[in-house]
Amino acid sequence: MYTFFYFKNSCSLASHITLEQSGAEYRAVAVDFMVNEQRGEEYLALNPKGRVPLLLTEQGALTENPAILTYLAQQFPDAKLAPIDNPFKLAQVQSFNAYLSSTVHVAHAHGVRGSRWTDDAAAIASMKEKMPDNVADCFQLIESTLFTGPWVMGQDYTICDNYLFTIAQWLEGDHVDPARFPKIAEHRARMRELPAVKVVLQANQ
Repeated sequence: MYTFFYFKNSCSLASHITLEQSGAEYRAVAVDFMVNEQRGEEYLALNPKGRVPLLLTEQGALTENPAILTYLAQQFPDAKLAPIDNPFKLAQVQSFNAYLSSTVHVAHAHGVRGSRWTDDAAAIASMKEKMPDNVADCFQLIESTLFTGPWVMGQDYTICDNYLFTIAQWLEGDHVDPARFPKIAEHRARMRELPAVKVVLQANQ
């Protein structure tokens, strides 16, 4: 059985949904960021990064959404969550997820965690002010270029859909109107109707 550590409504939602869809046996453990549990000695012993998601497997610990998502798709091929038998298509999946991780999530983080990059209060305020524009630019690129439809990669549902759904959940909080991106807004609405997504969203309340 896997043990999965998450923080409610954070980026870990993507891996949480994928775990549920994979059919894996797992135990989900909520980490309370409000009391800095992720910085506690016990959690840091499992994940020195002090972040989520964290997936404990029989072979060891895995962190970072792109790694966990790909691992689960490969471990549970019957769930058909990624084109694991096609190197080029799998690379496309990884390319999209890497963009979400390295660019879109970071654009979001500049608005809520500017202190990661500077101690200057004016610089933090400037990053926070710029954040909505940066996030909107990222989603415009996804809407117009990267999103194939009806799912991210076209006709086949993949782990990309779980990751995009997760970050698209933050649009309103980032002061970006989802109506600007009709394809992504429609995708987000359809995702919310999937049984596994409903289960995980309930656990994240």
